[in-house]
Amino acid sequence: MADSILYNEDCIRAMKRLTNGSIDLILTDPPYNLANFMKGRDTNLKRMRDNFFGAAGWDDLSFEDWEKSMDEFFEESVRVLKKGGSMLVFMSIIKVETLIRIAESHGLYYKTTGIWHKLNPMPRNMNLHFVNSTEAWVYFTYGKKTGTFNNDGKVIHDFVETAVVTNGERKCGKHPTQKPVQLMEFFIQVLTNEGEMVLDPFMGSGSTGVAAKRNKRDFTGIEIDENYFQIATRRIHEVRE
Repeated sequence: MADSILYNEDCIRAMKRLTNGSIDLILTDPPYNLANFMKGRDTNLKRMRDNFFGAAGWDDLSFEDWEKSMDEFFEESVRVLKKGGSMLVFMSIIKVETLIRIAESHGLYYKTTGIWHKLNPMPRNMNLHFVNSTEAWVYFTYGKKTGTFNNDGKVIHDFVETAVVTNGERKCGKHPTQKPVQLMEFFIQVLTNEGEMVLDPFMGSGSTGVAAKRNKRDFTGIEIDENYFQIATRRIHEVRE
């Protein structure tokens, strides 16, 4: 049975409690720090989503403060990752270059940048410009140039398509940037083996934890918001392996 350890606190503080070299995969979706940028855009995003991320309070740092927070995050990440461990981080395309620069400064090996294509994105701004249906993800390894990669001899493209969260998942908490469990399962299956440890330092409503437990991986999750932490805890504990 997969084990789950969950922390309701700041991710850096919680990561400092983790043992050196104890994590096989960090799979996470940190703040993109786009709130201030989006507030100045011609957009109908807020009208179409009650829990608009720009009003959440955790995505509106200055660029300098966000960059510093990411630097601290990667510093702790390389400490807890095993040699040969992997890291996959979702990020806004306009921040990818900065993210790679920070990660490489801490010794992570940059593998590739890929795209998640949402098959049924919210049609926001459809009368203003192109509908946003993609998000980027960035893949690194630590200590080795190649980590676990379970492709079974098949070609796996860096273009991953899934629907956004299902109605059942959405009812679990309506996190404004919630990722579908199917998407997180895909990366967990490719980048880890059964019994290994997956860490999500920005757990949100717990999709990564649900995916890990369904696939017989151990999971450590960290979430600072008490409401989302409670939602994630319930979702993860309800999973039947």
